[in-house]
Amino acid sequence: MTDQPTATDQPETRPHVPELPRVIQGGMGIAVSDWRLARTVCLHGGLGVVSGTGIDTVLLRRLQDGDPGGEVRRALAVFPNPALAQACLERYFRPEGRAPGEAYARLPMPTAERYRDAWEMTLLGAFVEVTLAREGHDRPVGLNLLTKLQLHTLPALYGAMLAGVGTVIMGAGIPRDIPGILDSFAAGRPASLRVDVRGGEGLTLTLDPADFDLRPDPLVRPAFYPIVSSHVLAGVLARKASGPVQGFIVEGPTAGGHNAPPRGPLTLDDRGQPVYGERDEVDLPAMRALGLPFWLAGGCGTPGALRDALAAGAAGIQVGTLFAFAQESGLRADLKADVLTRAQAGSLDVFTDPLASPTGFPFKVVTLPGTLSQPEVYAARERVCDLGYLREAYRTDSGRVGWRCPAEPVAAYESKGGAAADTPGRKCLCNALMADAGYAQVQRGGRTEPGLLTSGDGLGALRDWTPGYGAADVLRVLHG
Repeated sequence: MTDQPTATDQPETRPHVPELPRVIQGGMGIAVSDWRLARTVCLHGGLGVVSGTGIDTVLLRRLQDGDPGGEVRRALAVFPNPALAQACLERYFRPEGRAPGEAYARLPMPTAERYRDAWEMTLLGAFVEVTLAREGHDRPVGLNLLTKLQLHTLPALYGAMLAGVGTVIMGAGIPRDIPGILDSFAAGRPASLRVDVRGGEGLTLTLDPADFDLRPDPLVRPAFYPIVSSHVLAGVLARKASGPVQGFIVEGPTAGGHNAPPRGPLTLDDRGQPVYGERDEVDLPAMRALGLPFWLAGGCGTPGALRDALAAGAAGIQVGTLFAFAQESGLRADLKADVLTRAQAGSLDVFTDPLASPTGFPFKVVTLPGTLSQPEVYAARERVCDLGYLREAYRTDSGRVGWRCPAEPVAAYESKGGAAADTPGRKCLCNALMADAGYAQVQRGGRTEPGLLTSGDGLGALRDWTPGYGAADVLRVLHG
C-alpha cells in the first residue's frame, strides 16, 4: 500500500497537480468505477477514478457479503480512527455472508438533523475505495461525486482526502462550493456546505474532523475538475467558485448517465428524447481562452477522438463506456456479457429518458430485458425509497426541512407537497444502480431489485471489442 500523506507544520492548501493525463476514466454509476478498475487504469498510465456515489451503502453490503478477498478489512485496518473502523466491522461484517434471499441491513436515511451514521460510513467507504485504488503505484487517483447528493458530499471528500485522493471530479449540478471545501480540509479546518432547500432558505452542514476523533491535520489538496456542458458555466466556476479550479471535464449530450438539459425550450423527438442543437455545443476556443486544461467527454472512446481533442487544444479525453464493460469494472458479469453479446449482434439501443431520473436531468438508459428499461418490469416493481440519495430537501409548512423523491410511493410524495404529475416514469436509480453492481436489495416478499443500465450513445461501438477485454486494452487502443 502506498504511503498516506504526512502532516507538516504548515498547511498545504495548494493542490498537487501532476503531469496531465491524456485519458481519464469516467466515474460511473454506483461501484461500476470501483477500486479495481481505477487501480488498473492508473497502473497503465491513465487517471483512474472511483465513484463515491452511495459509497456508504457499498461498503456495508461488501461487508455483509463476507468481504471475500479481505480487501475492505485491509483498508479499514489503516483508517486513522481505529475505533470507528472496528465499530463498523462489529456491526456489519458477516464472515459467512448473507443467507440466500436475506435482505441487506440498511442505514437510516439521513436528514438535516440526523446524519451521523451516514457520515461515518461515507467517511469509511471513501477512504477504503481510494486506499485500495492507490495500492501498488504512485500515480494520482480520482474521485467522482454527483453534486446533487449534497448530504453525503462532505464526508466523501474528507474520507477520500484522508486516503490521499489526487483529483476530485463532480457533475450533475454546479459545484461552486467545492474548491473552498477542499481548501479548508487541506488546511486542517472544518468545512461547510450549503444544501439547497426547495421553497425556502437553504441549510448549512459542517464537518469538523474532531467530531469523528480525527486529528485536523493538514492534507494534500486534490485538483478539482468540475464537469461542465458549456463554456459559460466553466467561466463562472473559474471566476466565482469558492476557491481555485484546476481544469474542466467538458461533457456533451452523448455521454452516459445524467446529461445537462438542452438549452432553450424543451423539444422531444419522435421517440420522446430531448433534442439537442447548436446551442448545446461547447465553444472550444472559449474554453481554451480560460487558460485551464480541459478534457472532452461523450463519444470519445476512439483513437481518432483523442487526436481530435488534442488538436482542439484539450488535454485529452474522458472515456466511460469502454471502461464500464471492461473485465475490471464493478458492473455485474451477467450484464456485461449480455451487452457485449448484443453488441456483436448489433441489437443495442440507448434511450435518453427525460423522466427516468428523480433529479429531472435527462438520463441515458440501455434498453435491456429484465431491467427497469422494460415497461413491464417497471410496472411490476413496488415503489420504495429506502436509500434516498436523490431526494430533494424542501421546507414544510412548519418551516422544518423535509425530504421527498418523485420515485417514492406516490401517496407519500403527495403527502409531502409533491405533485402526482411529477411521478410517472420516475425510476429508483438508487436501488437500480446498486443492483447493476451486484448489490441488489431483497425487498419484502423476497422481491429482488432490478437493475437499470446506463451508457453513452456510442454503446454500439462495443461490437469491435472482444468479450473479456481489459482496461489496459482500452488505454492501448486509445493511445494508438
